[in-house]
Amino acid sequence: MSFLGKWRAWLEQKLGRTVVFVQRGNYREIIDLLRSGKIDFAWLCGYPYIRHRHEFRLVVVPLWRNQPLYQSYLIVPADDKRTKTIADLRGKVFAYSDPDSNSGYLYPQYALTMLGEKPSIFFSRTFFTGAHRKVVEAVGVGLADGGAVDGYVWDTLAEVRPDLTAATRIIDRSPLLGYPPFVARSDIPAKELDHFRQVLLGMADDPLGSELLGRLRLDGFVTGRPGLFDGIAQMAAKVGRK
Repeated sequence: MSFLGKWRAWLEQKLGRTVVFVQRGNYREIIDLLRSGKIDFAWLCGYPYIRHRHEFRLVVVPLWRNQPLYQSYLIVPADDKRTKTIADLRGKVFAYSDPDSNSGYLYPQYALTMLGEKPSIFFSRTFFTGAHRKVVEAVGVGLADGGAVDGYVWDTLAEVRPDLTAATRIIDRSPLLGYPPFVARSDIPAKELDHFRQVLLGMADDPLGSELLGRLRLDGFVTGRPGLFDGIAQMAAKVGRK
């Protein structure tokens, strides 16, 4: 059975109901499904969460390295020994992951804004890959001179596909920011939300749940609080993308 199949089966056993995983190509499609009530829960980035926090309900936040926090990494090709900071990428090609990604889009926009630069004209060309792994691949093979990637993804790839990350080099890490949370649609029944939350909070104490978390390189979940994402909200306000 695949990893997703095992996770679905575990959730069904714990929740006592059928579980269907829905995957889409970008955050906006997932947001639309939540807003229309076509899905009940979603694992979202912190950036779309703060933009829609009055519409969605925070369920839990994953723990990575025992913290509900992560970073954005700015990367360049490994053989580029000259680039030291994002300022050195002026006029170059840059890869983003998703326009609604905190680590893959918002942070580099913020970093440039704080340098007094206009992100829209700083690079000669930018493009979206649709996934953090694809940012690593694009930078690694030279399709982009730099890119922004989720630090959790880069570090996990460094364990399972070191050949990919070895072709890149980290030049900057963002401050620690709220880890991508699990959220629920606004009108989810309170009993249903709490049941799902309690199942995830107890995942680390369940043998199979712990095994699944290990596959994800996560340590568990915490209830979390909206204030955990204030740093992301402040960055969004700075770049004019509230």
